[in-house]
Amino acid sequence: MRLDKFLSETGTASRSESKKAARSGGVTVNGMVVRDLSVHIDPEKDKVAYMGSVILYQKYIYIMMNKPDGVISSTDDGSGKTVLDLLPEKYGKMEIFPCGRLDKNTLGLLILTNNGALAHRLLSPKCHVEKTYRFECERPLREKDVELLCKGVDIGEKSSTQPAKVHLTSDRSGEISVTEGKFHQIKRMFQAVCNKITYLERIRFADIPLDETLARGEWRELTEKEKEILENH
Repeated sequence: MRLDKFLSETGTASRSESKKAARSGGVTVNGMVVRDLSVHIDPEKDKVAYMGSVILYQKYIYIMMNKPDGVISSTDDGSGKTVLDLLPEKYGKMEIFPCGRLDKNTLGLLILTNNGALAHRLLSPKCHVEKTYRFECERPLREKDVELLCKGVDIGEKSSTQPAKVHLTSDRSGEISVTEGKFHQIKRMFQAVCNKITYLERIRFADIPLDETLARGEWRELTEKEKEILENH
């Protein structure tokens, strides 16, 4: 890997910042000053330092965020704050993006990564990754409503939704698990049984639960165990 690409992908510095630092002797590889950033390095073996700080290389980054209300699950939006705005600047240089989206007013667990191949696989309908949400709805759910949601309902697509799992905690609240990710899917599912979602929070994604110690808007990198769950799913 080229040294300038390494510095960029690790979120250490932009290409222009790296060039400026290299000219002043601020970039070293294995203790030797390097001014030509086109040189190739082995990121797994070579020890790279930028302005005196050693850079730890991670090819892929995985972040868990507790998404707050009113924030958009997008990399860029001219009309409001995005989830990337809640992260430190260095992550913005790593080309991180949300693995799937939550509606602007849906809360909870959001995974962000720069592993495009894995994200594509996890979001593929063929993968059947289960997502669980805590919900509240406007009107009491009848037994036949729950049966319909579990069986699959018509939300205006070519086919009905895949079977869901519903666990009620009251006649107007509970948890619902789905294996698809269609646009506004759960809201449309409840509309199909003449009801309306008033609160929605994702609490689990691919066997990874939301870290309850994270306040709204807070984030952390995934643990090694959580990474394994995603990568082996």
